[in-house]
This record gives sequence, C-alpha cells and structure tokens, in this order.
Amino acid sequence: MTSVLLVDDERDLLSLLDFNLRAAGFETLLATTGEQALVQLRRRVPDIILLDLMLPDVSGTELCRQIKADPRTRNVPVVILTAKGDELDRVVGFEVGADDYVTKPFSVRELVLRLKAVARRAGGGRSAERPPETVGPIRIDVDAHRAFVDGAEVQLTPLEFRLLTTFMARLGRVQSREQLLEDVWEMSSEVETRTVDTHVKRLREKLGSGRDLLETVRGIGYRLIDPREKG
Repeated sequence: MTSVLLVDDERDLLSLLDFNLRAAGFETLLATTGEQALVQLRRRVPDIILLDLMLPDVSGTELCRQIKADPRTRNVPVVILTAKGDELDRVVGFEVGADDYVTKPFSVRELVLRLKAVARRAGGGRSAERPPETVGPIRIDVDAHRAFVDGAEVQLTPLEFRLLTTFMARLGRVQSREQLLEDVWEMSSEVETRTVDTHVKRLREKLGSGRDLLETVRGIGYRLIDPREKG
C-alpha cells in the first residue's frame, strides 16, 4: 500500500484529504506543521509527500529543500499543494525538487490521479524506450540516473531526468504535451496542466550549450533535435 505524508495546516482540508486518499487505497500520515512533518519523517519515510506551501512555522519550499537535502528522503517524490498558483511559485517549487504542483481549489479525483501517477513513476512505471547515450553535448547514464553537458554533471530532478530520456529516446520526433503527460507523468491527457511547459523550461535552462536542441513546436509541443541535422 502506498503511503502518503499529508502536510497542511488547514485541519478541515487535512481531514478531507485523509478520508479521500484512504478511500482510494492510500495509507496516510498527517502533519499540520513543518516540525510535525520532520518528526513523522524521522519515524518513517513515506512513499510520497503532499506538501502545502503555507505552513505556520516554516515555508513549504524550505521544508522541501530539507527533505531533498536529507539522504534518507531525497528520493521521496514531493507534490506541492497550495493556493499560490502563479508561474513563479510553480517554478520555485520545481527548483527545490518538487515532482508535481497542484493548486487550490482542486479536484480530489485529479489529485488522486496525480498521486497514483507519481507512485507509478517512483516505482519504475511502464518500461521506457532505451535512449542513445549522447545527443550533441548531452550525455546520460540511465542506470546511474546521471546527466552531463559538455562533460560536467547537471543536477536534474527525477522528473526532469525522465523527461530528458524520453526526448532523447524519441530524437527528432515531436512530442505533444498530451503525449508527454501520458508517457512521462503517466497521467490522462484529459487533465489540463501547465506542468509540462514549466518542466521543459526548467530542463532547457539546465542543458547549457545543449539548450537550443530542445525546440518548441508552436501549437503542438516539443522535440529534441539531432545536432547533425542542424549542420
């Protein structure tokens, strides 16, 4: 059974989440403050953390930083749940290692779908196409889960790495946002989200000299091009 640590200071919402997630087959752990969350994490490492940004004692982004800095919890997926839905807030959340971002008010059904998708990704999910080891200045080590640009390692979140390997495996082929939602996020393409665009933007910023290889195809999606084709 997948365990989820719910961190939110709105007790009514926490009760609602607790009820619905348990009904959907999750095991839940509860915390209303950052300190309570850290106590829970010292006792047990959950499979997923659902984290509110607005906590009374510490910001959710700072708590996420602490979670990702701790070797015990750094690989635990973090889904941010917040009323702060501006693009800047989403980008900050992803910068500190969040795997997904859900804004309030939200659909409980969509949240359950997102958490199930996160759990599948964390557990390996569906088998992926094997990408080439290098594309231009970009090199990946799939087994070690590491990425390099011009020989220097770049720090990617698990989702960014999965996104990059998908683009590399489908080199030159346009990937729609809907297709990426289904194949990378393992979510229904009917779910409307700008998460894909935000992650692609963050990934592109980390690719350094290889950033121009990740092209936006207006009105459709994105593709990673072979640099030999540009020449």
